[in-house]
Amino acid sequence: MNSQDLLAADTGMGAVTLRVADLDAMTAFYRDGVRLTVLVQEGARVVLGRPAAGGGVVSAGGTVPAGGDVPVGGTVLAGGAVPAGGALDVPVVVLEHEPALRHASPGQAGLFHTAVVFDDRADLAAALYSVATRYPQSFTGSADHLISNAFYFTDPEGNGVELYWDRDRTEWSWTHGSIDMDTVYIDPNAFLQEHLTPEALEHADARPGRVGHVHLSVGDVAAAKAFYVDTLGFATTAAMGSQALFVSAGGYHHHMAMNTWNSRGAGRRQQALGLGLVRIEVPAVDDLGALTTRMRDAGVQTADDGRTVAFEDPWANRIEVTTAGRG
Repeated sequence: MNSQDLLAADTGMGAVTLRVADLDAMTAFYRDGVRLTVLVQEGARVVLGRPAAGGGVVSAGGTVPAGGDVPVGGTVLAGGAVPAGGALDVPVVVLEHEPALRHASPGQAGLFHTAVVFDDRADLAAALYSVATRYPQSFTGSADHLISNAFYFTDPEGNGVELYWDRDRTEWSWTHGSIDMDTVYIDPNAFLQEHLTPEALEHADARPGRVGHVHLSVGDVAAAKAFYVDTLGFATTAAMGSQALFVSAGGYHHHMAMNTWNSRGAGRRQQALGLGLVRIEVPAVDDLGALTTRMRDAGVQTADDGRTVAFEDPWANRIEVTTAGRG
């Protein structure tokens, strides 16, 4: 692939939208369990997130000071509003109440998990403790992946959630262009004993956190590579034959992953509860324009309003790409 066809190195992930049947129960899980903060609550929609790491300060009432730009890393919410408070907030999950929808049938494509990354292990431990004590039945596993420590849960409506912390990139290993990963069991209780601090637990919802990667269930890995690598512009970082693919921008271990473990052969999704939207953030308007051109040249139908480009992958997973700070 030509370098100009790759996504910019500073590309990252934005908030994931979930269509939910019980808005109150799902809000409680992400607020009281994962310890996200409710940033916006209006009618059938709730946005939850965390403060930006080193985010800028906005004036009381949540407006950007006159003549000022939104600081790098800050996020403007829908409608151009900036959350009230101190540091600009980073949306992580958007919940949309869709009580008329039903759960997808087994074997369909969709969300495998939303992965929330924390800056240090104390913050990860605080989130782990909170979910495990308030929602003990939601825990599904843990792993040292060599590049990260990860803990896995299922939310009240069956959506996968990963909470993780990354080792420094200098500690990652690559073999022939592929990131070295493994799945080594972590004892959650030992992890908590070593890393949980009273301060991290008390101030958990005020500490930074963001969507680090999104993992999808798809029908075919080769088709996923053709779309997410050859067309969208991610680079492959690891592959497990016909089972799974890991892709990223800028040498991250993975911003997205796709697997067929529960969905081999799945076709296009029908409207159902679960994944509503995956957001990708590119650093500049020029990056957005280059992406739009690539998608259209490949025959992918796009909707472009000048700020956001939206399209569907081969399984009707909705993808929205915007410039950082506009999600």
